[in-house]
Amino acid sequence: MQGLSFREYLQLFHQITVQTYSLEEILSHKAELPGVKHPLPFFEDYLKKGYYPFALDEDFDLRLQQIVNQTLETDIPLYAGMNVSTGRKLKQLLAIIAKSVPFKPNMTSIATALSASRNNITDYCLFIEEAGMIAQLRDSTGGIRGLGKVDKIYLDNTNLIYSLANDNANKGNIRETFFLNQLRVKNDVLVSPVADFQIGDYTFEVGGKNKGLKQIQGVDKAFIVKDDIELGYLNTIPLWQFGLTY
Repeated sequence: MQGLSFREYLQLFHQITVQTYSLEEILSHKAELPGVKHPLPFFEDYLKKGYYPFALDEDFDLRLQQIVNQTLETDIPLYAGMNVSTGRKLKQLLAIIAKSVPFKPNMTSIATALSASRNNITDYCLFIEEAGMIAQLRDSTGGIRGLGKVDKIYLDNTNLIYSLANDNANKGNIRETFFLNQLRVKNDVLVSPVADFQIGDYTFEVGGKNKGLKQIQGVDKAFIVKDDIELGYLNTIPLWQFGLTY
């Protein structure tokens, strides 16, 4: 089940009501937060603990860790008819991904690390993805609804990054994870052959406020998505605005 969008977080945590915007409206600079002069402090808090409704609880970090452990060690093995040792391998696999995200999957090396069959690793990843722990970014070879080859594996949302990745919670990964997590709800998000992401005819390169246009020069319908900016201009869109789509 999808967690809170940035828009829903603003409503639940801060009683700030904002309408939803389509992707096209965001790209046309129509998205806004009425009454909010500086959205970035809210956005930074959301990235750390705004995705799950129970983040208002004092023991949020502990509870999130417990949910992860319960899902990997009990829920998935019970659902898939796995034994206890396989459940432990799921936990090991998530730890490998968390330390390396965005993770370029090499099924052979993962299988060796887990002492598991290479053929099982793909199934393990699917189970963990369906349980809301990871997100797999695919290419366009499989057509609609992401049946293509897996190009990168991310943790499912930014709250999990801060909880599981610890020292590996780098800004670039957090930005890409947020973009994929929010946009996948209403769009088929694929890996771009020239930039970070592709949605239909649109190409997106995600970065910080100093990100240049070099990556998308000569590419039609291409946009730079920048973190740490409050307002967009031309084909540059603030990252936080992509959290207003649902």
